[in-house]
Parts: sequence; structure tokens; C-alpha cells
Amino acid sequence: MAMNLVMIVIDTLRADHLGCYGYHRDTSPYIDDFAAQGIVCDTHISPAIPTHPAFTTLNTGQYSITHGIVAHNGRNLIPRSAPWLPSILHQHGYTTCAVDNLSQWQLDFHRGYEFYIDPTQRNTLSLNANNRQINKRALPWLKQHHCEKFCLFIHYWDPHTPYMPPRAYRNLFYNGDPHASGNTTMEGFDRHPLGRTWRDTWLKQLGGGITDAAYIEALYDASIRYCDEGVGMLLDTLDSLGRASDTLVLLLADHGEMMYRHGIFFDHHGLYEGNLHVPLIIRHPELKPGRITELTAHVDVAPTILDLLGLEIPEHMEGASLKPWLAGGTAATLRDYIVCQECTWQMKWAMRTMTHKFILARQPDMYGTATRELYNLVNDPHEHNNIAEEDTELAQTLETQLESWVSDQMAGNGLREDPLISHGLTLGKT
Repeated sequence: MAMNLVMIVIDTLRADHLGCYGYHRDTSPYIDDFAAQGIVCDTHISPAIPTHPAFTTLNTGQYSITHGIVAHNGRNLIPRSAPWLPSILHQHGYTTCAVDNLSQWQLDFHRGYEFYIDPTQRNTLSLNANNRQINKRALPWLKQHHCEKFCLFIHYWDPHTPYMPPRAYRNLFYNGDPHASGNTTMEGFDRHPLGRTWRDTWLKQLGGGITDAAYIEALYDASIRYCDEGVGMLLDTLDSLGRASDTLVLLLADHGEMMYRHGIFFDHHGLYEGNLHVPLIIRHPELKPGRITELTAHVDVAPTILDLLGLEIPEHMEGASLKPWLAGGTAATLRDYIVCQECTWQMKWAMRTMTHKFILARQPDMYGTATRELYNLVNDPHEHNNIAEEDTELAQTLETQLESWVSDQMAGNGLREDPLISHGLTLGKT
């Protein structure tokens, strides 16, 4: 039996703001129901942030040091030699469709899609296409083509800055005073390069004079709740068409979002868990629901999809198929660590293990953060306490391991210089 594919990516969605990942707010009832029907990857990591490197990794199954897209809005192009998931599926007879807007950045993200639908073309600000606008295009396409062997990729944007859910949702998770004079949680907001612009535009639309950062975080959660309803509409449509029994469905995010910790306000830079730890939920009609605790990553998504669809995995994909773990057929450890990077607002590498994270800056950031950071993720899951100067032995061990990985990858890809340094920052100039 041919298996269809629906891939749902919700931009800027943190895993820990969903009920199925333990969040205390009711942000995701439909996603939580979907998670109960599928397999939840507990520790899924985005190894390259933000959007452009993340999506390139999702589609190529390669690390950014290999495919070359190391930054958002960078100068590199996706190499034609890289394996590309939509093209592979199209070559195997899938009717492929994306409801998305990434092709606006001239990075060839539309490659392999027979249908590429961009509802944001109607909007002044493309990011403001909400889930209802996306579904207005996606659901009719699904109804028209569901009898074909299809691949449908849907990119929702609701939790992305600026968080502007409909008015009826804005106080869903907040009952305080966003303008309280004694609240200082918004101090430092203007240090972000877009801070003053946001005050004059986004925050002004919200009434201006906002002093409580928790109110903005509540808007982020409300945006997730609004998007969650759109996901529910999509899944209900898939079920009503009788396609649940022959469709592989994945729900994930390209990266997460920092709220107002580490001095980073409502944006997706900084190699902290708020950005790197994202959801991955997989529903396959032949796999039993459950959870896997292995350290999984975006490089694994394309190989896993191909394996679950019964297609050959290209040898140039660097990730692993998760099928043995999803099927419960192995107790082996998938990996001991994942290496992550960013080169948009900040130029940094990180090594993330199951218990610790080491972050190494190639140049100082705009916040004056230490260039070497070490966090115990078991005792300090929110990464408040940098112990690099306390546990010097572990910091040095992880730094050596990280540098060795980067050096080996450079050699394997014929690079003479760290690609972050040779590329340079695209937005955060210091």
C-alpha cells in the first residue's frame, strides 16, 4: 500500500510550550490529541538555526557545514548536488505540494514541488499569514488531490514574531496588568536591534507602554493555541477524507523562540534550549503510539520519512532513520551528542549531550555573553547558571570534542576555514 505524507512545520514553536511536552498552559489540545495517536520524540534538537539553515537541514538530511546554508538570509545557495526530499518524492511518483512562503528568499525551496502555493503574497507583511489563510489554500488542495499518492507540506507561522493572535485570544493566558509601572521585565528590550522598531510598530498596535514581558509570552502562547486549531482542522479534513489509514503525518518546528531570558527578547537566536528543543511528533498507521527518549535531530527527519515510505535513503544524507526506534525494534543509543550552530545574529557552535550543553562563540555577541558557556541540563534545564569556570575539566573535554567534530567535518567537505567565520553574520553585526 502506497503511503502518503503530510508534513506540518509550525515556525518558531518551542517544544516546552506544548501540553504533550509538559507545559502547564492549555496551548495545544489538538496537537496533544495527535501526539496521543503518534510517537513523541522527547529530545528533538534543531542543529542549525534559524529558518533557512533549519529548513535546508530538514530537506537534505545534512548538517549546515555540509549543505552550506549556515545563516538566515545568507549569501550561499542550496547546492544542486545535495539530496532534496521534495525532489526525491516527486521522482518516485508523489504529487507534491507546499503551502509556504520560503521561496521568496530565492533559495530554491520550491524545488521538487509540483504545486507551490504562497498565500502570503496577498499580505503586506508575509509573516502575518495566519493558519486560517494557510488552510484556505491547503484544505481545498487536499480534497482535490487526496486520491493521488501525495506529499503535502504545510508551513504555519502563527507563533512567529510579532505575536498577534485574534483579539479574542489575547487574554487567554494572561490576567495581569501589562502596563504596571513597577514591572521591570521589559528592561533590555531595546538592546535587540529590532527592539525600537518593534516598540513603534508591533507593541504600539498592542496599546504601547508594555512593561510586563509575561504579557508578550502569553501572546506567544495564545498564538500557539490559535495555530493549534488550524492543525486540528487540517487533521480532521485528512480523517474525513479517509486518508488517516494510509498517510504518514509529521508535526515539528524549524526552531523555537527565546522569551526574555539571557537578555534575548522574543526572537530565535542563542543556542539555548528555548531555540534548539523543538517538537517532533510522528503518526504512522502501522506504528504504535509512544515516546522515544533518544537524542534526535533535524538531520534525521528526511532519512526517517524516506525509510517509513519504503524509499531508499541517499548515501549523502548524514542523519539516521529513526524507524528502528519508532518501531521499538532496538534499544541501542542513537547518538551521544548533537552539534548545533548559528550565524545570523550571533556566531556560535554548541555541543548538546543528554545532560550538558557547551556553547562556544567565534566572536562576542551583542549582549556581552561569555564566549564559553557550560550548562548542566539536568540540574539547570533553563540554563541560568554558566558553570564553564567551575567545571573546567568537562568544559575543556566538550570543547575539544566540538572542535574535533568541526575540524573533521571541514576536512570531509574540503573547507579550509570554519564556515561561520568565512560566511560572517548576516544580521548581528558587532
